[in-house]
Amino acid sequence: MMRIGIVGAGAWGTALAQVIRRQGKETVLYAREPEVIKTIRETSENTIYLPGIKLDSGIDATDALDVVADADALLLTTPAQYLRQTTESLARYLTDNTPVVICAKGIEEKSGALMSEIIGATLPEAPLAVLSGPTFAAEVARGLPTAATLASRDKVAGKKLLAILGSPRFRTYLSDDVIGAQIGGAVKNVLAIACGIVEGRRLGENARAALITRGLAEILRLGVALGGHPKTFMGLSGLGDLTLTCNSRQSRNLSLGVALGEGKPLKEILAGRKFVTEGVYTARAIPELAKRHGLEMPIADAVCDVLHRGADIDLTIAGLLARPLGEELPDGIGFS
Repeated sequence: MMRIGIVGAGAWGTALAQVIRRQGKETVLYAREPEVIKTIRETSENTIYLPGIKLDSGIDATDALDVVADADALLLTTPAQYLRQTTESLARYLTDNTPVVICAKGIEEKSGALMSEIIGATLPEAPLAVLSGPTFAAEVARGLPTAATLASRDKVAGKKLLAILGSPRFRTYLSDDVIGAQIGGAVKNVLAIACGIVEGRRLGENARAALITRGLAEILRLGVALGGHPKTFMGLSGLGDLTLTCNSRQSRNLSLGVALGEGKPLKEILAGRKFVTEGVYTARAIPELAKRHGLEMPIADAVCDVLHRGADIDLTIAGLLARPLGEELPDGIGFS
């Protein structure tokens, strides 16, 4: 694999372009905004989404889907809610044997579909992989040590992708649990909003730790019900990503939760952001998905209530604290 295309020139797509170029591969980024293409080509910097980080001069940028699709593998960093639209447009240009890597973390708001289900519907012949884990884009772009999970059921494609992504500074571990890798990355965004609310309401670090632990139980519950492996959620795409996202204001989701906890309206917070906060949209999808499978996910439900149903934050917190006490089982799946 010598030429890699990346669809989506936000912070994460740009950071992954750096990873690929460090491996000596030809790299092209697809962007919709002319100003992003201009700054990358002329200044080797994405001044809009990843300012202050010098990019490898070999990274090219384009607004043509046929150009980015002319590659040996394609990384999809498009926000989760736009993935279906993007891949429907890509389908006419992509050859059937081109591997695609899902790099977005979310669940489709309207349908409750996982990203792999969208790829299955729009690019059914493409070998599929999922990249997920504790990965802040700016740190990856700077070459700071990072580890992530690469999940694929296609062992041949998985090993080839591992060779182009993995390096001493971006350690990539292979898995075959495509479902588990997606659920960990999607649900943790919602839990990070909850942790941000805890911080914004100054409820303390004990409360944050409890929420992370109970949130991990919810990830396990949903992930296993959908076919994921329990051990996956103890790894980089589960516990690793959850820990990072719930403890740093670099997280878009946690910082949004902090603002909510401090009393700012959601519309005002979103209006002041130029980037997508995936957890806001995934929060609406999770309760319906859990209901289909007969699952209780009280923290995810509470976040959805606050974001989308007009629930009062303090009353919602009081409701969570008033839930009946239960037994904590050692396998994690049986957390009550």
